[in-house]
Amino acid sequence: MILFLKKLHNYLLIFFGGVWYFVLWVPLNWFALKQSRYNGMIYTRRIWAFLSSLCVGILYKFEFEEPIDWSRPYVICSNHMSNLDTSMICMLVPHANYSIMGKQELVDGMVTGIFFKTVDIPVNRDSKMSSFRAFKAAGDMLDNERSVVMFPEAGIADQYPPTVQEFKNGPFRLAIDNGVMVLPVTSTNTWRIMWDDGFKFGTRPGVCKIHVHKPIATVILSVDDANALKTQVRDLINQKFNEINGVKPAAVYS
Repeated sequence: MILFLKKLHNYLLIFFGGVWYFVLWVPLNWFALKQSRYNGMIYTRRIWAFLSSLCVGILYKFEFEEPIDWSRPYVICSNHMSNLDTSMICMLVPHANYSIMGKQELVDGMVTGIFFKTVDIPVNRDSKMSSFRAFKAAGDMLDNERSVVMFPEAGIADQYPPTVQEFKNGPFRLAIDNGVMVLPVTSTNTWRIMWDDGFKFGTRPGVCKIHVHKPIATVILSVDDANALKTQVRDLINQKFNEINGVKPAAVYS
């Protein structure tokens, strides 16, 4: 019975996501017509993410280790265990000056397509050329004072309950190459509210608790330090994830 209710909740989330996307479809498409209007798309996406979540009782609460200077660009790195992580990013960044890097398939998504054809960065990680173009685009955005959001696990793992997976080097090489700070973000309990896309275990109302770590400077680092930076960021996120969950996630239901 509980699983049935959670799956029903997931369908309600999808329903309200569709309703609000339909309501906001006209402004989204108007903003998408010109690059000069792209910031309007991101603000509208923030509204869409907030209303879609709110209608089913999902909220977002952020804990900051220190105030973030949002006037500067960052490579924002978060663990990724839920489709709600994108909505979390929309709630986290208070301005429209950022882009999200995600898998190529999102270009063809009914909702995600409009963003990944305009403001966001699609990447096919199986193609060296696609990866090169994506990271070149990300570097250009950082040069133009635009933050880039990346999920270094490169997808949601099949393991449940989830753990923080190994990170890819790309985000950290990107930050070092462009001399920008890395902003680590730990999504601590979002997986409990929606794991992956929610179809297997459903979803439920609740507060997604997000821990925003101190930014890490890269100006004194070289490309040889990318692996050490990757390890540092993963350790921070993994430690906070396990601390908030009380025990290692692999043991939660054992």
